[in-house]
Amino acid sequence: METSEFQEWVKEYYESRGWSDLDIFVRIGFLAEETGEVARAIRSLEIGRDRPDEQPESYDRNREELVGELGDVLGNVAVIANKYDISLDEVFEAHKEKLSARYSVR
Repeated sequence: METSEFQEWVKEYYESRGWSDLDIFVRIGFLAEETGEVARAIRSLEIGRDRPDEQPESYDRNREELVGELGDVLGNVAVIANKYDISLDEVFEAHKEKLSARYSVR
């Protein structure tokens, strides 16, 4: 799936669920929550959870969980970008340009 297709799908899906109508500060809270879930998924991949009330998962299952959580982060970023009429392609390009300028080889 191309970036623009994903962004449009998120727009349509989130609108159909009423999720795009939420206050932007609520959305930022969701983004923070999902970022924490990415951290948890990475911990599971790297060092495990070490909890007696949970069974350890396989590397593949933990990786699958990380993929899903990264998708949740990207979905929230897409909703925020859509609110301000910013394409994810524009975000990617701006980030690339910013880092290239900041850390260019001299």
